[in-house]
Amino acid sequence: MSGTELTAHGLIAQRGGDLPRRRTIPPTSALPGGFAIRKRGQGQVTADSRLYTAGDDMRYVDRGATARSGALHVRTFHEERDRVVFLVADFRPAMLWGMRRAFRSVAAAEALARLGWQAVASGGRVGLLAITAGAPEIVGTRGGTRGMLAVIGGLVRAHAAALQGAALADPPLDAALSGLRLVAPRGAVLVIASALDNPGAGFDATIGRLAQHHRPRFLLVGDHALQQLPAGRYPIQGPDGQRRVARLRRQAVQEDNAQMGAGHQVWPLDAGLPTVEALAGVEV
Repeated sequence: MSGTELTAHGLIAQRGGDLPRRRTIPPTSALPGGFAIRKRGQGQVTADSRLYTAGDDMRYVDRGATARSGALHVRTFHEERDRVVFLVADFRPAMLWGMRRAFRSVAAAEALARLGWQAVASGGRVGLLAITAGAPEIVGTRGGTRGMLAVIGGLVRAHAAALQGAALADPPLDAALSGLRLVAPRGAVLVIASALDNPGAGFDATIGRLAQHHRPRFLLVGDHALQQLPAGRYPIQGPDGQRRVARLRRQAVQEDNAQMGAGHQVWPLDAGLPTVEALAGVEV
């Protein structure tokens, strides 16, 4: 990667040789032969029986236990959770610049790709919402290498579109995240990679609603080199060769943004560091 653009090859390379090779053992059914199956919800493998209580589903009556005890019993099941990691990439115009190694948008995509590879290596599924100044890019959840390749394709397409709209204004982040509950499965881990610029007046409320049925996590993207610069206006050159002016705010802005993720896991991500180093100790 050049540091300003995304390529599929570069994101595939984030798979690396040092990712954990954890594999979940496929659950087996209670049918003869113990065939491996993927189960969701409460599962299909009986855990125990218990006395019937009002409201229990009569389809799960345990006839054997009921006949032996003379009291109505129902079967209980092992809970089987389908692990989903839903990746959210902020490619709004405020993310399309960087001080050292790469644009903040590129660093965010690399980190999300690496965490996505971790998720599928553990037997989970991945999905994507990529936010730009225009239409978002959405990739439905899927497991395995094919699922990650679909996410990578979505990241590359969205970033290319974002560069085309780099001169547009940043839409509020809360509005972009409000529809996430409609595309991310319930119970999914939401990994939101953003600098949290222009969060919007309803950001806290939006995250609160998401947290009711999902597990938000934040990759707070920044660049440590900014801490060495005073607030002011600085000339920058975009990927199209055009020169622009960036306005840097006070040093504490990164700390202020981190407070917006209060109550949830927040990982700082230095865009100036190699991805492996920047994500040291981070695991979804």
